[in-house]
Amino acid sequence: MESLGIIIFLVILGIILFLVEFLIVPGITIAGIGGAISIIAGVVMAFYYEGPATGLIVLISTAVLIGLSAVFMLKAGTWKKLMLNKTINGKVNFVKMEEGRIKVGDKGRTITRLNPMGKVMVGEEYYEAKTLDKLIPQNTDVEIVKIESNKIIVKPLNSE
Repeated sequence: MESLGIIIFLVILGIILFLVEFLIVPGITIAGIGGAISIIAGVVMAFYYEGPATGLIVLISTAVLIGLSAVFMLKAGTWKKLMLNKTINGKVNFVKMEEGRIKVGDKGRTITRLNPMGKVMVGEEYYEAKTLDKLIPQNTDVEIVKIESNKIIVKPLNSE
């Protein structure tokens, strides 16, 4: 009878480790592997020590508990409690040549690394830019060489 307590403990521990795997540490980690080993050990022990009838009951009840846990986790309300609800209000200016704010030959500075896309500052405004051929590090002076369909193409000032 004391083995039944160990069996129940192993099954519950396995389900808790699976929940940790899905909710906290996604991927294949020690929690998921430990949960699988724990559940399998509990079911095997139930068949071995308690007999086929009890083993079958433990197997079916474990499958039902895992199924109910999965249904609970997949409900939309469950994830809303765990989600980060922040919005990002960043924007990059659109380039329109007819506005005349920037033109070919204007100089600016990279704000992020251009790999090949990134952010540059021309004048006092931020723009999304693309490099011609090679990567341009952050805080590099650049020159606009082309403006085409809402894209700024730049090259580093020190390259000729």
